[in-house]
Amino acid sequence: MDFFSTNVLISLLTLTFLEIVLGIDNIVFVSLVASRMPVANQKQVRILGLILALVGRLVLLLGIGWVIGLNKSVFHINDFSVSFRDLILIVGGLFLVGKSTSEIHHKIEPKTKQAVNVKALTVKGAIIQIILLDLVFSLDSIITAVGLVDEMGVIIAAISIAMVIMLAFSRRISEFINQHPAMKLLALSFLLMIGTVLIVEGFHVHVPKGYIYFSMAFALGIEIINMKIRNNVSE
Repeated sequence: MDFFSTNVLISLLTLTFLEIVLGIDNIVFVSLVASRMPVANQKQVRILGLILALVGRLVLLLGIGWVIGLNKSVFHINDFSVSFRDLILIVGGLFLVGKSTSEIHHKIEPKTKQAVNVKALTVKGAIIQIILLDLVFSLDSIITAVGLVDEMGVIIAAISIAMVIMLAFSRRISEFINQHPAMKLLALSFLLMIGTVLIVEGFHVHVPKGYIYFSMAFALGIEIINMKIRNNVSE
């Protein structure tokens, strides 16, 4: 395979961009999990969590035959067929909905109650959450990558480049979310929506990803405008 041929470079750039777009929800989740950690551990959680997530994606990619096999039906409920992929999406979506709802609840609770109810998140617990959710997010992105590109080397390179870019920007995104409480609430709302979409897709209802990313971009744009208005008023 010639990595410097035009077709390979176009495939690499296209797939890398796609992996970055599909990884937006992963970056948001990593940033929110890291924000629950002491400042001294946040960098460690972000880097180690994403590196292990990359390893997990590459392992899934090398076992692509097994991943595709997850689409095969394992049992039926009347006329509804259920596969392992459906179960993974539903369980992952339920976890994400529960996690987001819990975080929103803690955020709006009075500080006195919050201090009693919120349990400290350990480094090990944070990394496990990041890895497990990344594996759920990875299913569709890996299947999409294999469907677009035939060369395994290009797919591995694209996933690796995308993960390096996510590592580079995860700190800035995490700091931005921590510095703006309203943005953190918005990020939690994004995760709540993504979790709901995962559950719906587990029941074979396809939701175009373009609608999701457009709504996220629209809400983010409105909040940025609100931030600028508040800054102008305070000045």
